[in-house]
Amino acid sequence: MMRLSQADIEEELKNLPGWKIVNEKLHKEFQFESFNQAFGFMTRAAMEIEKMNHHPEWFNVYNKITIELTTHDAGGITKNDVNLAKILNSLV
Repeated sequence: MMRLSQADIEEELKNLPGWKIVNEKLHKEFQFESFNQAFGFMTRAAMEIEKMNHHPEWFNVYNKITIELTTHDAGGITKNDVNLAKILNSLV
């Protein structure tokens, strides 16, 4: 998997509502009405993540989930990260 160029990343961000670059990673903060909704999202996401075998960095506090995506083996953001971001957006 090849690392995307900065221009490619900027182009992909146009189709990733709510995502931005923070510390060279795709970054988004999701907020839900309750812990149950946040946990439900994480459960649905976990099934898709496992299918891709592409695991995010994520952090949950009550109804908020922060997700960061990068491909460590490629040393940056790849198409896999973009595809996972699209899937995560679709699960909300």
